[in-house]
Amino acid sequence: MPVKLRLNTATATRIVLAKVGNPQRQEPLQTSRQVFDIAEADQEVLTALFLKPFKNLIAHRFVHHASLDHHEMHRCSRALFADPSRMLETGVEIARRLHAKSNHPNIKSGDLCIVFIKEIHIEGELVNGLCILKSESVVPFLSITTQDGDLHLSTQQGIQPEKIDKGCLILDYQGAKGGYVLTFDRSGEDTKFWVREFLGVEAVPDSAFLTNAYAKMAVSFIEEHKPAGDTPPWDTCNAAREALTYFEERDQFDLGEFEKEVLKSPDAVAAFEGHRARVIEEQGQPLDTRFEISKKDITKAKRRIGAVLKLDTGVEIHVKSTLSTEHDPVLERGYDDAKGMKFVKVYYKEQLTAG
Repeated sequence: MPVKLRLNTATATRIVLAKVGNPQRQEPLQTSRQVFDIAEADQEVLTALFLKPFKNLIAHRFVHHASLDHHEMHRCSRALFADPSRMLETGVEIARRLHAKSNHPNIKSGDLCIVFIKEIHIEGELVNGLCILKSESVVPFLSITTQDGDLHLSTQQGIQPEKIDKGCLILDYQGAKGGYVLTFDRSGEDTKFWVREFLGVEAVPDSAFLTNAYAKMAVSFIEEHKPAGDTPPWDTCNAAREALTYFEERDQFDLGEFEKEVLKSPDAVAAFEGHRARVIEEQGQPLDTRFEISKKDITKAKRRIGAVLKLDTGVEIHVKSTLSTEHDPVLERGYDDAKGMKFVKVYYKEQLTAG
Protein backbone atom coordinates (compact mmCIF):
# COMPACT_ATOMS: atom_id res chain seq x y z
CA MET A 1 0.00 0.00 0.00
CA PRO A 2 1.23 3.56 -0.74
CA VAL A 3 2.63 5.47 2.22
CA LYS A 4 0.43 8.34 3.42
CA LEU A 5 2.55 11.49 3.33
CA ARG A 6 1.52 15.08 4.06
CA LEU A 7 3.86 18.03 3.65
CA ASN A 8 1.51 20.81 4.76
CA THR A 9 2.45 20.33 8.43
CA ALA A 10 6.18 20.79 7.79
CA THR A 11 8.37 23.78 8.63
CA ALA A 12 11.82 24.65 7.29
CA THR A 13 13.93 25.96 10.15
CA ARG A 14 17.66 25.92 9.34
CA ILE A 15 19.82 26.03 6.18
CA VAL A 16 23.42 25.33 5.24
CA LEU A 17 24.49 26.83 1.91
CA ALA A 18 27.20 25.85 -0.55
CA LYS A 19 28.53 26.54 -4.04
CA VAL A 20 29.56 23.27 -5.64
CA GLY A 21 31.88 23.30 -8.63
CA ASN A 22 33.16 20.55 -10.90
CA PRO A 23 36.58 19.31 -9.67
CA GLN A 24 37.48 18.13 -13.19
CA ARG A 25 37.35 21.76 -14.27
CA GLN A 26 39.22 22.86 -11.12
CA GLU A 27 36.07 24.56 -9.81
CA PRO A 28 36.13 24.91 -6.01
CA LEU A 29 33.72 24.06 -3.23
CA GLN A 30 32.57 26.84 -0.93
CA THR A 31 30.40 26.10 2.14
CA SER A 32 28.68 28.06 4.88
CA ARG A 33 30.69 28.91 7.98
CA GLN A 34 27.55 28.86 10.08
CA VAL A 35 23.95 27.66 9.98
CA PHE A 36 21.39 30.14 8.68
CA ASP A 37 18.32 30.16 10.96
CA ILE A 38 15.16 30.94 9.01
CA ALA A 39 13.17 33.79 10.58
CA GLU A 40 9.72 32.75 11.71
CA ALA A 41 8.14 35.32 9.39
CA ASP A 42 9.84 33.66 6.38
CA GLN A 43 9.27 30.01 7.33
CA GLU A 44 5.88 29.52 5.68
CA VAL A 45 6.91 30.96 2.31
CA LEU A 46 10.29 29.22 2.18
CA THR A 47 8.88 25.87 3.32
CA ALA A 48 6.34 25.94 0.50
CA LEU A 49 9.07 26.76 -2.05
CA PHE A 50 11.43 24.07 -0.79
CA LEU A 51 8.86 21.27 -0.63
CA LYS A 52 6.74 22.01 -3.71
CA PRO A 53 8.86 19.84 -6.06
CA PHE A 54 8.37 16.75 -3.89
CA LYS A 55 4.64 16.28 -4.35
CA ASN A 56 3.58 13.03 -6.07
CA LEU A 57 7.07 11.54 -6.44
CA ILE A 58 8.03 7.86 -6.33
CA ALA A 59 9.54 6.78 -2.99
CA HIS A 60 13.20 5.68 -2.84
CA ARG A 61 15.44 4.13 -0.19
CA PHE A 62 19.16 3.97 0.49
CA VAL A 63 20.88 0.77 -0.65
CA HIS A 64 24.37 -0.63 -0.23
CA HIS A 65 25.85 -3.87 -1.57
CA ALA A 66 27.29 -4.80 1.84
CA SER A 67 25.49 -2.98 4.64
CA LEU A 68 23.65 0.30 5.20
CA ASP A 69 26.19 0.99 7.95
CA HIS A 70 28.66 1.71 5.14
CA HIS A 71 26.31 4.03 3.23
CA GLU A 72 27.65 7.59 3.61
CA MET A 73 24.43 9.54 2.92
CA HIS A 74 22.33 7.21 5.05
CA ARG A 75 24.80 7.37 7.94
CA CYS A 76 25.07 11.15 7.60
CA SER A 77 21.31 11.75 7.68
CA ARG A 78 20.77 9.31 10.56
CA ALA A 79 23.39 11.14 12.62
CA LEU A 80 21.62 14.45 12.01
CA PHE A 81 18.21 13.09 12.95
CA ALA A 82 19.69 11.72 16.16
CA ASP A 83 21.35 15.07 16.95
CA PRO A 84 19.96 18.11 15.05
CA SER A 85 22.74 20.29 16.48
CA ARG A 86 25.03 18.62 13.89
CA MET A 87 23.38 20.64 11.09
CA LEU A 88 26.50 22.56 10.02
CA GLU A 89 28.71 19.47 10.15
CA THR A 90 26.15 17.45 8.20
CA GLY A 91 25.59 20.15 5.56
CA VAL A 92 29.31 20.55 4.93
CA GLU A 93 29.79 16.79 4.70
CA ILE A 94 26.98 16.49 2.13
CA ALA A 95 28.40 19.38 0.07
CA ARG A 96 31.85 17.77 0.09
CA ARG A 97 30.41 14.44 -1.04
CA LEU A 98 28.50 16.09 -3.89
CA HIS A 99 31.63 17.99 -4.97
CA ALA A 100 33.66 14.79 -5.00
CA LYS A 101 31.01 13.03 -7.12
CA SER A 102 30.64 15.93 -9.59
CA ASN A 103 33.65 15.00 -11.68
CA HIS A 104 31.91 14.13 -14.94
CA PRO A 105 32.44 16.78 -17.67
CA ASN A 106 28.67 17.14 -18.19
CA ILE A 107 27.94 17.96 -14.55
CA LYS A 108 27.33 21.67 -14.02
CA SER A 109 28.36 23.74 -11.04
CA GLY A 110 25.57 25.12 -8.90
CA ASP A 111 24.19 26.51 -5.67
CA LEU A 112 23.27 24.05 -2.93
CA CYS A 113 20.67 24.50 -0.17
CA ILE A 114 20.65 21.91 2.63
CA VAL A 115 17.55 22.47 4.75
CA PHE A 116 16.38 20.98 8.05
CA ILE A 117 12.63 20.33 7.98
CA LYS A 118 10.60 19.53 11.07
CA GLU A 119 7.17 17.90 11.56
CA ILE A 120 6.56 16.12 8.25
CA HIS A 121 3.44 13.97 8.57
CA ILE A 122 3.95 10.37 7.40
CA GLU A 123 1.81 7.37 8.33
CA GLY A 124 0.41 9.11 11.40
CA GLU A 125 3.83 10.22 12.65
CA LEU A 126 5.50 13.63 12.73
CA VAL A 127 9.13 13.21 11.66
CA ASN A 128 12.05 15.43 10.74
CA GLY A 129 13.47 15.65 7.25
CA LEU A 130 16.54 16.81 5.38
CA CYS A 131 15.97 18.62 2.08
CA ILE A 132 18.81 19.01 -0.45
CA LEU A 133 18.29 21.28 -3.47
CA LYS A 134 20.75 22.09 -6.24
CA SER A 135 20.23 24.91 -8.72
CA GLU A 136 22.54 24.93 -11.74
CA SER A 137 21.43 28.26 -13.19
CA VAL A 138 20.54 31.75 -12.02
CA VAL A 139 18.12 34.21 -13.58
CA PRO A 140 18.04 38.01 -13.54
CA PHE A 141 15.26 39.75 -11.66
CA LEU A 142 14.28 43.36 -10.95
CA SER A 143 14.06 44.93 -7.51
CA ILE A 144 12.34 48.26 -6.79
CA THR A 145 13.39 49.87 -3.52
CA THR A 146 12.82 53.14 -1.70
CA GLN A 147 15.90 55.29 -1.10
CA ASP A 148 15.91 58.86 0.23
CA GLY A 149 12.20 59.23 -0.43
CA ASP A 150 12.44 58.11 -4.07
CA LEU A 151 12.10 54.79 -5.93
CA HIS A 152 15.12 53.01 -7.41
CA LEU A 153 15.37 50.09 -9.78
CA SER A 154 18.17 47.53 -9.58
CA THR A 155 18.89 44.15 -11.18
CA GLN A 156 20.12 41.08 -9.33
CA GLN A 157 20.82 37.43 -10.09
CA GLY A 158 19.03 34.68 -8.17
CA ILE A 159 17.56 31.18 -8.06
CA GLN A 160 14.15 30.60 -9.60
CA PRO A 161 12.41 28.06 -7.31
CA GLU A 162 10.35 26.51 -10.11
CA LYS A 163 13.53 25.66 -12.02
CA ILE A 164 15.64 24.04 -9.32
CA ASP A 165 17.48 21.28 -11.19
CA LYS A 166 17.94 18.54 -8.61
CA GLY A 167 16.63 17.73 -5.17
CA CYS A 168 15.96 15.12 -2.54
CA LEU A 169 13.95 14.94 0.66
CA ILE A 170 15.18 12.43 3.25
CA LEU A 171 12.70 11.54 6.00
CA ASP A 172 13.46 10.10 9.42
CA TYR A 173 11.25 7.11 8.68
CA GLN A 174 12.03 3.38 8.40
CA GLY A 175 15.75 4.06 8.76
CA ALA A 176 16.57 0.40 9.33
CA LYS A 177 15.05 -0.42 5.91
CA GLY A 178 16.96 2.29 4.06
CA GLY A 179 14.79 5.26 4.98
CA TYR A 180 12.26 7.11 2.88
CA VAL A 181 13.66 9.39 0.15
CA LEU A 182 11.92 11.48 -2.50
CA THR A 183 14.13 12.71 -5.32
CA PHE A 184 14.00 14.42 -8.71
CA ASP A 185 16.44 15.42 -11.45
CA ARG A 186 15.08 17.78 -14.10
CA SER A 187 18.24 17.51 -16.21
CA GLY A 188 16.94 14.20 -17.56
CA GLU A 189 18.34 10.71 -17.52
CA ASP A 190 21.59 11.30 -19.39
CA THR A 191 23.51 10.62 -16.20
CA LYS A 192 22.52 8.71 -13.07
CA PHE A 193 25.08 10.44 -10.88
CA TRP A 194 22.47 12.23 -8.71
CA VAL A 195 20.44 9.11 -7.89
CA ARG A 196 23.10 6.42 -7.92
CA GLU A 197 26.48 8.03 -7.36
CA PHE A 198 25.55 10.85 -4.99
CA LEU A 199 22.43 9.64 -3.17
CA GLY A 200 22.86 5.89 -3.60
CA VAL A 201 19.13 5.14 -3.66
CA GLU A 202 16.77 2.89 -5.55
CA ALA A 203 13.01 3.13 -5.99
CA VAL A 204 10.86 1.32 -3.45
CA PRO A 205 9.23 -1.48 -5.49
CA ASP A 206 5.68 -0.74 -4.36
CA SER A 207 2.53 -0.80 -6.50
CA ALA A 208 2.94 2.83 -7.59
CA PHE A 209 6.52 2.34 -8.78
CA LEU A 210 5.85 -0.97 -10.55
CA THR A 211 2.67 0.32 -12.21
CA ASN A 212 4.53 3.39 -13.49
CA ALA A 213 7.49 1.31 -14.63
CA TYR A 214 5.45 -1.20 -16.64
CA ALA A 215 3.09 1.44 -18.04
CA LYS A 216 6.01 3.50 -19.35
CA MET A 217 7.68 0.34 -20.60
CA ALA A 218 4.58 -0.77 -22.52
CA VAL A 219 4.11 2.64 -24.15
CA SER A 220 7.78 3.07 -25.09
CA PHE A 221 7.87 -0.49 -26.49
CA ILE A 222 4.87 0.16 -28.74
CA GLU A 223 6.34 3.46 -29.92
CA GLU A 224 9.70 1.84 -30.73
CA HIS A 225 8.18 -1.19 -32.48
CA LYS A 226 5.49 0.45 -34.57
CA PRO A 227 4.93 -1.15 -38.01
CA ALA A 228 7.33 -0.17 -40.76
CA GLY A 229 6.11 2.38 -43.24
CA ASP A 230 4.19 5.61 -43.04
CA THR A 231 2.26 4.80 -39.84
CA PRO A 232 0.37 7.84 -38.49
CA PRO A 233 1.40 8.71 -34.92
CA TRP A 234 -2.20 8.70 -33.69
CA ASP A 235 -2.41 4.99 -34.56
CA THR A 236 0.59 4.39 -32.31
CA CYS A 237 -1.09 6.58 -29.69
CA ASN A 238 -4.24 4.44 -29.80
CA ALA A 239 -2.20 1.24 -29.57
CA ALA A 240 -0.50 2.56 -26.44
CA ARG A 241 -3.86 3.44 -24.89
CA GLU A 242 -5.13 -0.06 -25.66
CA ALA A 243 -2.11 -1.56 -23.90
CA LEU A 244 -2.87 0.49 -20.79
CA THR A 245 -6.48 -0.72 -20.88
CA TYR A 246 -5.09 -4.06 -19.68
CA PHE A 247 -4.03 -2.32 -16.46
CA GLU A 248 -7.38 -0.54 -16.06
CA GLU A 249 -9.37 -3.76 -16.27
CA ARG A 250 -7.39 -5.65 -13.62
CA ASP A 251 -6.35 -5.30 -9.99
CA GLN A 252 -3.25 -7.48 -10.33
CA PHE A 253 -0.54 -7.38 -12.99
CA ASP A 254 0.88 -10.64 -14.29
CA LEU A 255 3.68 -10.39 -16.86
CA GLY A 256 2.87 -13.74 -18.51
CA GLU A 257 -0.78 -12.81 -18.88
CA PHE A 258 0.11 -9.34 -20.21
CA GLU A 259 2.39 -10.81 -22.87
CA LYS A 260 -0.24 -13.36 -23.89
CA GLU A 261 -3.23 -11.00 -24.07
CA VAL A 262 -1.61 -7.75 -25.23
CA LEU A 263 1.52 -8.69 -27.18
CA LYS A 264 0.18 -12.04 -28.42
CA SER A 265 2.81 -13.04 -31.01
CA PRO A 266 6.01 -14.88 -29.95
CA ASP A 267 8.11 -12.28 -31.80
CA ALA A 268 6.47 -9.41 -29.92
CA VAL A 269 6.90 -11.23 -26.59
CA ALA A 270 10.58 -11.85 -27.28
CA ALA A 271 11.12 -8.23 -28.30
CA PHE A 272 9.36 -7.00 -25.16
CA GLU A 273 11.53 -9.24 -22.97
CA GLY A 274 14.60 -7.65 -24.53
CA HIS A 275 13.12 -4.20 -23.99
CA ARG A 276 12.36 -5.05 -20.36
CA ALA A 277 15.90 -6.31 -19.79
CA ARG A 278 17.33 -3.00 -21.03
CA VAL A 279 15.02 -1.02 -18.73
CA ILE A 280 16.08 -3.13 -15.75
CA GLU A 281 19.73 -2.55 -16.59
CA GLU A 282 19.19 1.21 -16.89
CA GLN A 283 17.30 1.41 -13.60
CA GLY A 284 19.79 -0.79 -11.80
CA GLN A 285 17.17 -2.86 -9.98
CA PRO A 286 14.90 -5.85 -10.78
CA LEU A 287 11.19 -5.54 -11.55
CA ASP A 288 8.62 -7.90 -10.06
CA THR A 289 6.46 -9.76 -12.57
CA ARG A 290 3.35 -9.80 -10.34
CA PHE A 291 2.01 -6.87 -8.31
CA GLU A 292 -1.08 -4.87 -7.32
CA ILE A 293 -1.95 -2.25 -9.94
CA SER A 294 -2.16 1.40 -8.84
CA LYS A 295 -5.20 2.75 -10.69
CA LYS A 296 -4.36 6.43 -10.20
CA ASP A 297 -0.95 5.95 -11.79
CA ILE A 298 -2.51 4.31 -14.85
CA THR A 299 -4.87 7.26 -15.20
CA LYS A 300 -1.87 9.61 -15.12
CA ALA A 301 -0.04 7.46 -17.68
CA LYS A 302 -2.95 7.60 -20.14
CA ARG A 303 -3.08 11.39 -19.86
CA ARG A 304 0.57 11.60 -20.86
CA ILE A 305 0.04 9.76 -24.13
CA GLY A 306 -0.07 12.04 -27.12
CA ALA A 307 0.96 12.11 -30.75
CA VAL A 308 2.92 14.68 -32.71
CA LEU A 309 3.23 14.51 -36.51
CA LYS A 310 6.23 16.57 -37.68
CA LEU A 311 6.27 17.34 -41.39
CA ASP A 312 9.16 18.44 -43.63
CA THR A 313 7.20 21.59 -44.53
CA GLY A 314 7.63 22.94 -41.00
CA VAL A 315 4.09 22.02 -39.91
CA GLU A 316 3.44 20.08 -36.70
CA ILE A 317 0.11 18.45 -35.85
CA HIS A 318 -0.46 17.73 -32.15
CA VAL A 319 -3.09 15.10 -31.40
CA LYS A 320 -4.53 14.71 -27.91
CA SER A 321 -4.43 11.28 -26.33
CA THR A 322 -8.24 11.29 -26.01
CA LEU A 323 -8.82 11.57 -29.77
CA SER A 324 -10.36 8.47 -31.31
CA THR A 325 -9.57 7.74 -34.95
CA GLU A 326 -11.32 4.39 -35.21
CA HIS A 327 -14.94 5.48 -35.73
CA ASP A 328 -15.85 8.54 -37.81
CA PRO A 329 -12.23 9.74 -37.95
CA VAL A 330 -11.48 13.47 -38.04
CA LEU A 331 -8.06 12.94 -39.62
CA GLU A 332 -7.59 11.65 -43.15
CA ARG A 333 -4.32 10.93 -44.93
CA GLY A 334 -3.76 10.71 -48.67
CA TYR A 335 -1.58 11.53 -51.69
CA ASP A 336 -2.08 14.41 -54.14
CA ASP A 337 -0.93 13.35 -57.61
CA ALA A 338 -0.91 16.90 -58.98
CA LYS A 339 1.38 18.22 -56.25
CA GLY A 340 3.28 14.98 -55.85
CA MET A 341 2.95 15.31 -52.07
CA LYS A 342 1.25 13.54 -49.18
CA PHE A 343 -1.45 15.35 -47.20
CA VAL A 344 -3.37 15.24 -43.92
CA LYS A 345 -6.98 16.45 -43.99
CA VAL A 346 -8.51 17.65 -40.68
CA TYR A 347 -12.29 17.73 -40.19
CA TYR A 348 -13.86 20.02 -37.56
CA LYS A 349 -17.15 21.76 -36.76
CA GLU A 350 -15.96 24.88 -34.94
CA GLN A 351 -12.69 26.74 -34.45
CA LEU A 352 -12.09 27.06 -30.71
CA THR A 353 -9.18 29.47 -30.74
CA ALA A 354 -7.97 32.16 -33.11
CA GLY A 355 -4.44 33.16 -34.02
